[in-house]
Amino acid sequence: MFEEIKIPRERIAVLIGEKGETKRKIQKLTSTIIRVSSEEGDVSIEGEDSLNTMITRNIVKCIGRGFNPDIALLLLREGFTMEIINIQDFAGKSKNSEERLRSRVIGSNGKAKQTLENMTNTNISVYGKTITIIGLQEDVYFAKRGVEIILNGAPHSHAYRWIEKQKESELEYKENAV
Repeated sequence: MFEEIKIPRERIAVLIGEKGETKRKIQKLTSTIIRVSSEEGDVSIEGEDSLNTMITRNIVKCIGRGFNPDIALLLLREGFTMEIINIQDFAGKSKNSEERLRSRVIGSNGKAKQTLENMTNTNISVYGKTITIIGLQEDVYFAKRGVEIILNGAPHSHAYRWIEKQKESELEYKENAV
């Protein structure tokens, strides 16, 4: 199977790592071959196993979206997934709206982002025009909805309350199922 994606040129060095270490590690863990065009930011991924090729594509995408490679490698674990939210879907064409929404998700000194990460046990990267979330599938869902609530203009407290309610009802469900 063959996949080709583009990542920002400034993230290529992170993907490759010191002396190619990061790229080799990803290739070894996923049984894939990664080729990088440093000038264009084009990355091609080849592998026998289509699932490993897809996971590698997602790992490379996450590194391209601002994640540390060690966090991106969490996608190799059972049940972990990633979600990318395009800020422009909420901001339209306005650069000012885009910047304002990006700032709302990050919060002052990164507090809003950190609160969302802590509440949902996820890792969140706000990079360029996207917000990327890595975590267990249901946690990513909660984080994504929380981010969308904030992007839609509601106060941060609404997003936090919504996540708390979802977590409480999930806990009640699990307790009653036992």
